[in-house]
Amino acid sequence: MKTADEKKRVVMGPLAGLKVVEMVGIGPGPFCAMLLADMGAEVIRVDQPRSGPLPAAYSALNTRFDIQARGRRSIAVNLKAPAGPETVLKLIDQADALIEGFRPGVMERLGLGPDVCLGRNSKLVFGRMTGWGQDGPLAQAPGHDINYIALTGALAAMGHPDHPPSPPLNLVGDLGGGGMLLAFGMVCAMLEARRSGQGQVVDAAMTDGSALLMAMFYGLRAAGQWRDERQANLVDGGAHFYGSFACLDGKYIAIGPLEPHFYKRLLALCEIADPAFEEQMEPSRWPALRQTLADVFRTRTCAEWCGMLEGTDACFAPVLNMEEAPGHPHNVARQTFIEIDGVTQPAPAPRFSRTPTGTPVRPPAVGEHSREILRDWQFSADQIRALTADGVVR
Repeated sequence: MKTADEKKRVVMGPLAGLKVVEMVGIGPGPFCAMLLADMGAEVIRVDQPRSGPLPAAYSALNTRFDIQARGRRSIAVNLKAPAGPETVLKLIDQADALIEGFRPGVMERLGLGPDVCLGRNSKLVFGRMTGWGQDGPLAQAPGHDINYIALTGALAAMGHPDHPPSPPLNLVGDLGGGGMLLAFGMVCAMLEARRSGQGQVVDAAMTDGSALLMAMFYGLRAAGQWRDERQANLVDGGAHFYGSFACLDGKYIAIGPLEPHFYKRLLALCEIADPAFEEQMEPSRWPALRQTLADVFRTRTCAEWCGMLEGTDACFAPVLNMEEAPGHPHNVARQTFIEIDGVTQPAPAPRFSRTPTGTPVRPPAVGEHSREILRDWQFSADQIRALTADGVVR
């Protein structure tokens, strides 16, 4: 009999029909898997059975709040059991792709390295997610997002000039430079495998990806149009016309009229006639003009500025927190946020005209679908009984 989630599970999206095995980790690997699942791929999470509570930092994992785990099923496999790796290999034999985020060499020690997997399934795309990459002097060093973006020039460019650099959450290293680029690389490799009949390894390093996200700024710096000082440049908070400002009620607004005609519109709507503002692109003027703008924006509440500027050519938006953002009329109209099992979360993106994505199912518990997955992936009834009886699959 099908579970309620199975009955709700409708395969939709441009990646429908693709089968992916995810060796569960934290951070960018699950984000990559979520992106693929959101687009319709069948992603099977290979969890390892846990004994004891999770560390406090990961207390949301394997609950309905683990949004990055949505849209897939979970099988719990004891990889330390003699039959554990072979069980996973039988899943990999049938997959289009594999995602793993362990340190270099771990999959090889488990008997699940790319040579073994590609030897059995020559069309497999083997996606590897690491911080430093599969090689290089730091390959075996531990690290997190902040370390990877520090090494690539990204972190140094962010924050206030009189304070240490400010971490931009873990958006740049883990999610953008890591999980998102791994997903892009894997889709590229799967497209190529359809033509060539041959799989390959995708080596996605968060250092490489973070550096790539900085491409525009390295170009501006080479052209002499970007300074290494923080808040001294066009889009790092240095320019008076690109940044956030406090309002009368303590809330914030954000403006970004880079183009001269949009800049003039902002000044007109704010009734600013000071001729000093005519030198928009003169960096020496920016600090004083920023202070003047700050004084202007403190004269009205955020709601009042929204009434005057939102939707105009002034390039304006209120600065919303995570409680406020889902309720904004624009986000409501586009259904940018959805609710799954009582948890408000971002909807799958981007949108497709012919192969729209469905609504993801809730995140699974560890091993919730073990028997179901084994059955669906052509394990016999005798094999399923043996694996569960021996504690290989739980």
